[in-house]
Amino acid sequence: MDDIRANLARVQERIQRAAERAGRRAADVTLVAVSKTVPVARVAEAIAAGVPALGENRVQEAKEKIAALGHPVPWHLIGHLQTNKVKDALALFDLIHSLDRLELARECDKRARAAGKTVDVLVQVNVGGEASKGGFEPDEVAGALETLATLSALRVRGLMTIPPAVARAEEARGWFRTLRALGERHRLRELSMGMSADFEVAIEEGATMVRVGTAIFGARPPRASVTDPPARMAR
Repeated sequence: MDDIRANLARVQERIQRAAERAGRRAADVTLVAVSKTVPVARVAEAIAAGVPALGENRVQEAKEKIAALGHPVPWHLIGHLQTNKVKDALALFDLIHSLDRLELARECDKRARAAGKTVDVLVQVNVGGEASKGGFEPDEVAGALETLATLSALRVRGLMTIPPAVARAEEARGWFRTLRALGERHRLRELSMGMSADFEVAIEEGATMVRVGTAIFGARPPRASVTDPPARMAR
């Protein structure tokens, strides 16, 4: 079993070194520990070890974990959000990284207004124009932001991207630069980019949030009930 505390320390050290190379402060980079498919007992270990935030891909899985663990750290939704899950998502998450279409934005705004709250979001950008991924293409971002500015219960804090798959982390640098340029153009501070394989390059290019799962929790376990007790999960 991977030592979560030791893994977290190694990741934090790598964040520190990457920030130093870029002349930045590590404190300006939020580490989001991606806990999708990770059993509750292991997520609890990560919380005890000091992860600053947790990221989940699926609303239902997060609902089970939050029911078991509460809200000791912020929970971020980093996966695709269906419109029929928006009500639950607004109740569960502190930040939605994956605002990838205007229909979703309008539903978030409607549900947030009904609940008397404001929802914090990042706009997902499909930097590589891949048909398999959601998000606005770079040349659509300006128009999308204009529309989003009319939705009173929506607060756009920045941008998020999942770049095209590459063989080496260095090959993702150009995609991260694209997102940084968009953020600068539209005066958006938060940039969620970089995962276990490439988060150091992302930090060098301006990431303010990195989404790291495998480097903290180890290889993904087979999908089972995330609320299974440790003894059952070990079988």
